[in-house]
Amino acid sequence: APEWMSEKAIAIGWYFVTSGIFVVIGTPLRVLGSKNVTNYICNEIEPIYGGKWAFEGDPIKAAHLMIAHIDKKREALKLKPMMYAKA
Repeated sequence: APEWMSEKAIAIGWYFVTSGIFVVIGTPLRVLGSKNVTNYICNEIEPIYGGKWAFEGDPIKAAHLMIAHIDKKREALKLKPMMYAKA
């Protein structure tokens, strides 16, 4: 059966994660059956490479994850908060 995501897309995602980017996709990877691997790619990898994975099927919730991550990074850099209304 055809997969919803391709190996090439996952490889590109890993490139971004290891380049320090927070990557959010809607369909979980097959490795999420392992709690250890899930914790590693969603949490423990960030201090090593600066990026990490997140999986969220709801686009609004995914956007909130991204905004929260950006806010956290801005705070760490001591930058002013973004100019948008909190919902």
